[in-house]
Amino acid sequence: MITVREIARLRAELANHRRAGRSIGLVPTMGALHDGHVSLIHRALEQTDVVVVSLFVNPAQFNDADDLSSYPRDQTRDAELVARLGVAYLFAPPVAEIYPPGYSTTVRVHGVSEGLEGAQRGIGHFDGVATVVTKLFNIVAPDRAYFGRKDAQQVAVIQRLVRDLDIPVAVEACPTVRDPDGLALSSRNRRLGPAGRARATALSRALASVARAAADGCDRTAALAAGRSELERAGIEAEYLEVVDPATMLPSELDGDERLAVVAAHVGPVRLIDNLPVRRFSPDPHNQVATPIGAPTDR
Repeated sequence: MITVREIARLRAELANHRRAGRSIGLVPTMGALHDGHVSLIHRALEQTDVVVVSLFVNPAQFNDADDLSSYPRDQTRDAELVARLGVAYLFAPPVAEIYPPGYSTTVRVHGVSEGLEGAQRGIGHFDGVATVVTKLFNIVAPDRAYFGRKDAQQVAVIQRLVRDLDIPVAVEACPTVRDPDGLALSSRNRRLGPAGRARATALSRALASVARAAADGCDRTAALAAGRSELERAGIEAEYLEVVDPATMLPSELDGDERLAVVAAHVGPVRLIDNLPVRRFSPDPHNQVATPIGAPTDR
């Protein structure tokens, strides 16, 4: 594996592979790698010839200086892990390489970025995400890029970004990886103490409660009430618990189409997010049980 810190060098390295007809995969990360990241890297290794993992804690997407400073970092460990997996390049630029002096451009994706995380963390959060992802796509020019579904709104923002700007990259949204107790893997989980770690599992239980209620035919109000009850039992107050359309990330009724139950909450000092697909059971009046052969009918 080659660690690259300069944009010009990475472009030169990848140009050789591109001329040879090799496909390129990109896995953007902020480091503190865990098994969720590993699953993205494995998918990239399966689908592309040359894999680039970027490691960049993007200051532009943090609205809280303390959150930025406390974000877990262990570049040595991350580099060793990526090398063992067989990745070709680790792109780990300094901040000044991505945002040089005089940098003044921001990419904004309207609509899909404005609720939920955008409302809680400020619209600048997804401006930062969209800007750095656009820069990474321009630097690496990947054929495919890999993102985890745990950050569902981020995925929706990037999919809209790629579609609206005609960026020639296939965005692969990969399944959320969870611990056996249901907690979605996150770099922030490292900051949870034992008691917080146990309480944090209430987020996935709350989402599962929403999904079960929807599957039982409950409407949005009742399904969300079931989820809130689960959080209350753990002493957790959600910043939001909502059912949304996965394409727009706007609140949506449970109407039989697939929706997302989404949640964000602080567990102690650690802010966590999670989501789960949900679908309301709705009997199809045109798909009734067939009348047994020979049974009388009312026709």
